[in-house]
Formats: sequence, structure tokens, C-alpha cells
Amino acid sequence: MKKKAPIERIDVRNITNPNVVKTLSYPSLALLCADIRKEIIRQVGQYGGHLSPNLGTVELTVALYRVFDFPKDKLIFDVGHQCYTHKILSGRHLDHLNEPGYVQGFQKIAESPFDPYEAGHSSTALSAAGAFAYARDLKGEKYNVVALVGDASMANGLSFEGLNDLAIRNHKVIIILNDNEMSISKPVGGIGRFFRKISTGKAYNSFKKRFRRALSHNRFGAKIYSWSFSIKDAIKRKLVPLTMFDNLGFSYMGPFDGHDIRLLEKQLKRALVTDKSVVFHVRTIKGKGYKPSENDQTGYWHGVTPFDPLTGKPLKDHPGQITYSHLFADLTVQNLDKHKDAVLIIPAMVKGSGQEEAFIKFPERTLDVGIAEEHAVTFAGALALNGYHPIVDIYSTFLQRAYDELSHDCARLHVDMTLLIDRAGLVGSNGETHQGIYDPAFLKSIPGLSLAMPAKPSIAARLYSLSFDKHGIFGIRYSRGYLVDDQLPSEDQTIEYGQFRYVNKKDNPKGVVVAVGPRSEEIGQSLRYENLDVIDPVFILPLNDKLIDQLVKYEGVFIYDAFGTFEGFAEQIVSALALRGYRGKLLVKAIPNEFVAADSLANQERNCGVDLDSAVDLALTLL
Repeated sequence: MKKKAPIERIDVRNITNPNVVKTLSYPSLALLCADIRKEIIRQVGQYGGHLSPNLGTVELTVALYRVFDFPKDKLIFDVGHQCYTHKILSGRHLDHLNEPGYVQGFQKIAESPFDPYEAGHSSTALSAAGAFAYARDLKGEKYNVVALVGDASMANGLSFEGLNDLAIRNHKVIIILNDNEMSISKPVGGIGRFFRKISTGKAYNSFKKRFRRALSHNRFGAKIYSWSFSIKDAIKRKLVPLTMFDNLGFSYMGPFDGHDIRLLEKQLKRALVTDKSVVFHVRTIKGKGYKPSENDQTGYWHGVTPFDPLTGKPLKDHPGQITYSHLFADLTVQNLDKHKDAVLIIPAMVKGSGQEEAFIKFPERTLDVGIAEEHAVTFAGALALNGYHPIVDIYSTFLQRAYDELSHDCARLHVDMTLLIDRAGLVGSNGETHQGIYDPAFLKSIPGLSLAMPAKPSIAARLYSLSFDKHGIFGIRYSRGYLVDDQLPSEDQTIEYGQFRYVNKKDNPKGVVVAVGPRSEEIGQSLRYENLDVIDPVFILPLNDKLIDQLVKYEGVFIYDAFGTFEGFAEQIVSALALRGYRGKLLVKAIPNEFVAADSLANQERNCGVDLDSAVDLALTLL
């Protein structure tokens, strides 16, 4: 009788050599996966981060480490928010996740040789993997390139571009398609399984290579090989239902249970011996091992703030308060009810944008187009040409991807739309890839686009209403900040299109502070006893000439933007004052045009010099 292998437990916090997973028995691996899940839940509970995506890929990542030789082989995650198990197995613990000097939530090239690539936006993995494989083959090197792609990322246009290019090049990549929500056609029946087993077998692929070499020495042999291949392909197409990946020329394998390490290991070894790129389709349970995330239907547990693992309740609750996102979600419901021609379009972030209620109340006029920012904007532009008023709700960091479509397919065609730009300004722990600080700078190059930022809820309500008054593309940007949760605000009727407002107005001021967004109210309160005017520009684009007419009258001007880089709003004012020959004292404080690393929001503001205390001190120098 065969003796059972002993169950061995290793400390997931002290893994120094990832090859240890290759020595463990399957019962030991099951224990390891359970311990990894506990560690992820514990650490994300304490520091926040992406929970459900990482819980769903534990066994899959362990299986990859069993079969491949990382970091010699290259593992490229799409987005990277599935990489926590990968970080643990490569000798990194998750303590102080996303804090400066500690492990980050996405792959980071500077952090470890196990991270060959990094991205915080989706659908980059196939293009990147294709480049790695191309470079490998040009150099004559020998290693595998593995791209781990979530099914939602596969729906993005960039993924299809990368997939299409991979299909026409003979540079092998193993694509792991992690399917946790989307149904993808699968081959059915015993004959289909038989053919796929043969086509990914070592003996078959070895014979195919020898057969091709033997016949490729002359034109007649090449014709025989081409004829035999076409006969085999015709028979296979009759007997085996094909996926789109087959039709593109990939070897398709699966779908497989993404939580069965033994099965994954066996099939991945078959993928290794194929002579062309492979699509390796696995099915996983997003959030596996933690019931609240397993049962999540809204996306709440995808990315979370710190929480109590026992109760699932957030640790940093804000009773009696809502975010600007939820304020604009409430205003969206109000405006969808008021304007029957309005249609809400969101690229994947319904939960993050707080727009669930709109989708419930107006199912016919709300669209989630998935991770497809470019499509969302072009769709909105064409919808406007058909007599509807599109409302596009999108994070600032994701709007970057749709710049061309916004300019070429919307502004150029003079369409009217409301553009809600969520997460504007510094955002904290998600780091360089998610800061919402660049949109004013790149949007100012688009002719005819309006951009505003409300300082308080009543102005937010007014701006939303104004966006329906035929002003072309009307962008409203807002931060992650919290507000007192009252009722829906009444509109500030004093605000007109393009108009600025005074927060503080003195009789004989020594200077003026021009402060963007909610910070205008805050600095106005701090300077209420000082002999300084405070102006809220309200509109960032287009630049108001009447505002410049007022600013040139002051002895000193301080431009303060804690929500954008200097190249956005501040640069416009500086240029306009220079053209007017302004000779007074001019001070500017905005976010530097840099990639801002993950940190707390307060630390990021201090490091960038845009915190309120620093701004008040600088404003007082005008006196």
C-alpha cells in the first residue's frame, strides 16, 4: 500500500524560495492556499486593497509557480490587482500594503525581479507579453512568457489589438484567461476533448515539427505539407466546435477548474510543449474563501478600505456623511428623472461611482459598457447625434484612455454631453496609475470643452443643471472627499455658465487667492479675518477673461490648485497675466507634474506642497 505523503505546513510570511511549492504534496498545497487566503484577508482588512480578485487566483498562481521557473520565465498580470499571491510566493509579505517603502498592490518593476512589467489600467498584458516574446526570440533566449488576463480585461479593445497581433506572429505566449464572470464558448463532446488532448500532446507536437522540417526542403514537399495540414484542419473543424481563439490560430485549452492545482499543473505542462501561442482558459470563483466577497454581486469587495474580517464592516466608517461620488449619483437620478432624453453610460465602475440606484430606477437609460473607455465616449458622441443627452461617468485616471475619442468623435462634432469626472485630484493608496491630477492639462487642448469643479454641493447641483443647456461637452470634476449627508442640495442660482464667484470679498484687499474646487471654501474660512480676497473660479475651462480683468487689479495674486498639476488651470492664469503685462506679486502652488507614489492623501498633499496649512502660509506672504 502506497504511503501517503505527509502534510507539511510552511509559513507564508517567511517564504524565501518560491521553488518550495514544487516540493509540497497536494494536501500540503491545499493547506498553503488556505493560509495564503487568510493572510490576504488579514492584510487587506488592515490596510485596504483588492480583495476579491486576489482570493480568486490563489490556486491558479500556485499552479503557475509549480510549472514555471520565475523569474526566468516572465509572469505578466493584466492590471496587476490579482498579484498578491504572486508577491507572497516570491518572498514579499503584505505588511503595510500600498504604504511608502513597502509592497505595492500592483506589480512594480523596481520592487522585485519577479515583476517584469507593471500596469494599473486594464488590458495591457497581451501587448506587453507579445513584446517580451518578440524580444526573447530576437535575442535567441529561452524562457516562457505568461500573461494572466481577467475576462473583463479581455473585452477591452487594447486586448483585442494585442490578441490580433499575437495571432500573426510566431512568438509563443501562454495566455491564461481567468474567467470568473463571463461565459465563453467551450468545445463540447468526447471527440473535441480527444482532438485537443492530441494537439497539446508532446509526441504529437514533436512529430509535427519533424514532419514539417522533412517536407520543407523543396517546393513539392511544402505543397504536400500544406495539403496534409488543410485536410487535418478540415476534419477537425467538422468534429470539434471552435472558439474565436481557434479561429485566430491559437491553441485553445480548457476551460479548467481554476482551483484544482493537480489538474492545472497537468494541463499547463501540456501547454508548454505546443509550438504556438496558447489560450489557457480557467474558471475561478472571485472572492473564494471569504463568504462576503464570494456572494458579492455589486463589486463592493473588489477593492476595499480597511475592514473587520469577522464582521465585514469597514473600520473607517463615516456616519452621516457621503462622498462626492454619491452626491453626483443622487444628482444623476434626479436629472435622469427630469430629462427623459438623458442616458447614463459607465465603463465598468458602476459600484465605484455609486450609480447603482440609477441602474435600478432607469434600466432602459443606463448602460455599463464594461472596461471600454474609448467605446463609451464614442458611443456617447454618436448617441448625442441621435437626439439624446449622454451622461458619461468615468474616473479621471481612466479618462486618459479616451482622449482621442473625446476630441475627435465628440468635440469635433459639437455634441452636447455631461462628463462626470470622478476621483479628481490625489487619490492616495492606489499610487501612480490612479492619480486624477492630469485631466485639466490634457482637456484644455480640446476646442470647445467646458470644465468645472464645484466647491460645495449647491454648486454641484447647479453645474449639473447647466450641463444640459447646450454647452457642448460639459465636464464636472470632483474628488473623493466627504460631505455632510443632508438632502439633495438646492441649486446655487447665482452661478451662471463661465462665471467665477467671490468666497471672501474685502474693501481694500492687499491681494487675492484663486483656489480651485472645495479648497476655495476651506482656505476662505482660514483667511476670513485677513485682508485678502478669495475667489473660486468654478470654471477651469474655458478661461474667463473677466476673471483676468479682476486679477490684474490686485497687488498680489496667489493661484492655488490642490486638485491638478500646474500645467492645467494654474498655467492658464499665469500665461494670461503675463500677456496682460501683470507686474504684481505672483505666487503659484499646484501639484507638480510628476507620477505621485502611493501614500495617504494627507502625506501626498504635504509632499506635493498643496496641503491647506502650507497654502495658508503662502497666502499670508501676499500681505
